[in-house]
Order: sequence, then structure tokens, then C-alpha cells
Amino acid sequence: MKICSFLPSGTEILFALGLGDSVCGVTFECDYPAEARSKPVVVYSKLPPGLREKEIDTKVKGFSQCGESLYRLDAEKLREIQPDVIVTQDLCHVCAASPNDLGAILYSLARPPQVIALTPHRVGDVLQDIQTVGDACERSQEAAQLVSHLKKRISEVKNELRDPPRVLCLEWLDPPFVGGHWVPEMVALAGGIDVLGKRGEPGYEVDWPTITAADPDIILAAPCGFHRKEIEHELAVVPFSQAWFELRAVRNGNVFAMEASGQFSRPAPRIVEGIAEMAELFGHFRHEKKKTVASAVAPALSDRRVRQ
Repeated sequence: MKICSFLPSGTEILFALGLGDSVCGVTFECDYPAEARSKPVVVYSKLPPGLREKEIDTKVKGFSQCGESLYRLDAEKLREIQPDVIVTQDLCHVCAASPNDLGAILYSLARPPQVIALTPHRVGDVLQDIQTVGDACERSQEAAQLVSHLKKRISEVKNELRDPPRVLCLEWLDPPFVGGHWVPEMVALAGGIDVLGKRGEPGYEVDWPTITAADPDIILAAPCGFHRKEIEHELAVVPFSQAWFELRAVRNGNVFAMEASGQFSRPAPRIVEGIAEMAELFGHFRHEKKKTVASAVAPALSDRRVRQ
């Protein structure tokens, strides 16, 4: 079986199911696991490299207004591969290539591949998508075992704090966007209250007065597609409004750069590790606020903070 993945989360799921050898095409963003980097790239971004967040936002809105896709498919390479299965998504046309991007390319293939379009909105949908991919790629048992393991892991790390922290998740910093879909549910499972995110609904752009009124205890910076080190850099260079520096979470040093690409923005198995990290962070935060945190635990929270 020859499989092409049009989204990084699809690539992660395929490798997690032991299908790495069957993956014959990936996107320019597929970087996990490391073996994915060696696969032929069949999906490219039309955005030039090195843009700042504000510039990316402007470009994306321009493409959207023109009804143009952000992605370019390598039709010639796809015809060479002749995939049996294509894993794509129909959730966010900004985040990854969609079935619409396939267009006429499908009809140029010698035989039409099976197209699996994933559309997760909640944590449960992410787990179901793993099973869907497994069923379509002859790995049903492996998928069921993986889903069972992930559910067990979620139950182990799930937090129920008596005084849950109020959390703001930002999936973009300039301009600010609130994280959506499965992210607010991840926050809840970790023991927090997402002050602006809406479970199962898309993220959205938000203004500074709304953020100020929300008054979060903690801000989790998780710009879509960014890794933790990149986010730490973004937090240092983004020209934030003065309202940012007046936020209680910022003044108290409770801004945290998360591993967005691996544990938040990609609906794949590693979102469970995102829940686990938040659960640990929220637990330390509550203890620290009550000034009962042990000296050995205090650095665990301190080391994660982003200096403003």
C-alpha cells in the first residue's frame, strides 16, 4: 500500500500505526517522527519563508479573500507515486491542504486513490480519526490498541482542581487568536478553565479589550505550527499592545511557551502529552499560589516561564 499524507498530523498517525514504510509522500511541514523528513514532499506552501506573524496573517487573509489555496501540490510526483490512499483534512484550509486542493489531479492518476478527509473538532474526534486511518490502511487492531492507550493516559493525567486556574490559549500572537476546536477541552481535562476558547469550535481573532476583560491567571502561547523555541523567540519580538504588559498573567510571569506544533495544533497522538504538560503546570501553579509548593517543585514551574 502506498500512502500520501497531506497534513503533519496524518503523517504522525500513520507512523504511530506502524505504516512508515508505506508513506510515500508528505508535506513540507512533516517533521515528526524524524523518519518523516526523509520522505518525498508532495505538498508545498505558497507563503515565502521567514515571514513574521503579522505578515503571515496578512498573506493568509489575502489568499482567503481571493479564494486561492495556500498550498501547491506536486502533481508530477503524485502521478509517479500513484498512491492507493491519500490522507487529508477538511477542517482548516489555512493549516493544511484539503480535498479541494486535489481537484483535477485526482483525475490524472491512473487509478483513483481512496481519500480520507479528517475533520476533528474535539479530543474524541482526534482519537476516532486514528481508528479511521487504521481501518482504511489495514491497521484496525493497531489503531484500537493505540486509542485505548491514549484514553488510559488521559485518565491518568486528568486533573480536577478545586480552584482551577483561568487560562488563555493563544494560537496566534500577532494579531491575537484564541485557540479552538480540541484545545479548550484539553485545558479542561488538565484542570483549567479556558476563558475565551469554545469547545469544538474554531479559534478566532480577538481584540485586546476582550483579552483584558477575561483577565487570565495563565497565558499559554501556542501559535499554530510553531515549536517551543520558536515561540519563545516570538514572545520576545512580537510588538505587543500595551494592554499585553498590563495583563495580570504577564505581570506575574505566568506566560508559558508551549510545544504548539507537536502537542496542540496537530490533532494527533501527542495532544495527550499536551494535556499532561498542562496538568502538571496547572497543578504547580495552584500549589505555588497557595505558597505550599515544595522547594524541589518550585523550579519546575519557574523554568517554564517566559521572561518578558
